[in-house]
Amino acid sequence: MKTIYIVGLLVLALSSAAALSMRSRWQKPSKPIGTNKMSFYDLTINSIDGKEMHMSDFKGKYVLCVNVASKCGYTPQYEDLEKLYEQYQGKLVIVGFPCNQFLGQEPGTSEEIVSFCQKNYGVTFPLTEKIDVKGKNQHGIYQWLTQKSLNGVADGTVKWNFHKFLISPEGEWLAEFPSGVKPLDAELTSLIK
Repeated sequence: MKTIYIVGLLVLALSSAAALSMRSRWQKPSKPIGTNKMSFYDLTINSIDGKEMHMSDFKGKYVLCVNVASKCGYTPQYEDLEKLYEQYQGKLVIVGFPCNQFLGQEPGTSEEIVSFCQKNYGVTFPLTEKIDVKGKNQHGIYQWLTQKSLNGVADGTVKWNFHKFLISPEGEWLAEFPSGVKPLDAELTSLIK
């Protein structure tokens, strides 16, 4: 009986340790997932050069979150994203989230991604580390963007590269645009006031 009790405690301890190590691969939100609406400004991510980027640094501005890739049919949208960023500088921040989940269209290292974006499109808006935008390793920012239980507004699904989410200057989920909506389309720009 004593042996069964000890084995049971050991299994419980190991399963708890495994659960904690799995969770550490994701961005840790300040509130438990699925229980309460949380603020966009609670979220952080590493920039493409490894520095911590706080979404709270963008308070008072619109934030356009875009999952990007260098080898996609939509890759030329980088040019319009940069134009949009320059046009609304001071009112809008664009954050590019490199992602390799759609047919392996972002295979590069951080250095290769930065070089490609600057050389081909003159990108100056912030880029993050490469992340998963869907699935079991979905980053915390994309959990917030795609789960109504976290953002308080809508569920969403990222179906391809260059899917866009617009956040209000107050940090509220505002709108979602599929890849085919270009960054300079009035459908998107009309929401930036």
